Amino acid sequence: MEITPIATLYSDFEARFGTPRQPGLVPAARGEVVMRPPYNDPEALRGLESCSHVWLIFGFDRIDNRDWRPTVRPPRLGGNRRYGVFATRSPFRPNGLGLSLVRLEGLLAPAGRGLAIAAPDIMDGTPVVDIKPYLPAIEAPADAHPPAGFEAPNQALAVIWSEAAAGAAADCDERVRALIEQTVAADPRPAYRQRDPNERYGMRIAGFEVGWRVEDGTARIERLLPAG
Repeated sequence: MEITPIATLYSDFEARFGTPRQPGLVPAARGEVVMRPPYNDPEALRGLESCSHVWLIFGFDRIDNRDWRPTVRPPRLGGNRRYGVFATRSPFRPNGLGLSLVRLEGLLAPAGRGLAIAAPDIMDGTPVVDIKPYLPAIEAPADAHPPAGFEAPNQALAVIWSEAAAGAAADCDERVRALIEQTVAADPRPAYRQRDPNERYGMRIAGFEVGWRVEDGTARIERLLPAG
């Protein structure tokens, strides 16, 4: 079987750390799925204009999957519990494919160029290999449940800004400020790195370097600089 990327996804998330673990966790995030030739034919997207959500199948192109293993240690669970890779959404998969449900904001102009999406969990520059419409009547069964340990969503962090960071953000677009705040609140830290209140974290997002730390369940954004 040969898989060819049909599009490239451009998003606010410029590095692995800081990219949300799941779609929908950062509502202010935006992205564009830009079709590659010959798939940028307007006919290929006909009908999607009335759709609210789509599945994106994409490639984990910055993950080395050559050393495949049947089990993984999900960071969300502290890194000390092993699960079969097919019981997780780990990027370390035999074929390096990801699946993400995103809100469709509209079709890009000119016709056939691609899709505008909201709340993605995918890094900037990621290859997309397929797009499928979400069908809620058959894809949201009321009796569905996840593997044990994944039942509850992560607890969101409270977020405050230091005076210096707030001053640096004063001229930012309101969406970008919300994007940064929501990304930090979603807590991208692996569970095993959440014990040290003195540890500081940095991430690249929407053209900025963001520095922050967590103490007593509150994240403090300490630094905001244009990415060099």
